[in-house]
Amino acid sequence: MKKIILLALLVWGNTAWAQSAKDKTAILTVLENQRQAWNKADMEAYMQGYWKSDSLLFVGKSGPTYGWQKTLDNYKRGYPDKSAMGFLTFGIKKVEFLAKDVAFVLGSWNLKREKDEPKGYFTLLLKKIDGQWKVVADHSS
Repeated sequence: MKKIILLALLVWGNTAWAQSAKDKTAILTVLENQRQAWNKADMEAYMQGYWKSDSLLFVGKSGPTYGWQKTLDNYKRGYPDKSAMGFLTFGIKKVEFLAKDVAFVLGSWNLKREKDEPKGYFTLLLKKIDGQWKVVADHSS
């Protein structure tokens, strides 16, 4: 009986690890797609990584914003053209699964622009919605 339980735990553990590895890759792909879209100055494509909902939460230096459209509008206002958007890079520090369909990401961002190079950190909460990972909360500073 102990051998059966041990075998079941090993099989379950390997399946769980395989799932989280697959999901981690999917999450990193979402972030990479966003980075590439940003660097093409394609804000609409960048926003595809976010949950298209009025409940999306974005927290920046001006405080919380709710909603996908409001977040897009704020991005467009703050980054009106390619020169303002610059060249974006990410440094992913941590991807941690809080549940099978919820993940926490900690990372850094860096913008290279002609006259400056702003940088900071972000924490993201992603949720698997209809089979796709989406950012449901973003705190960037």
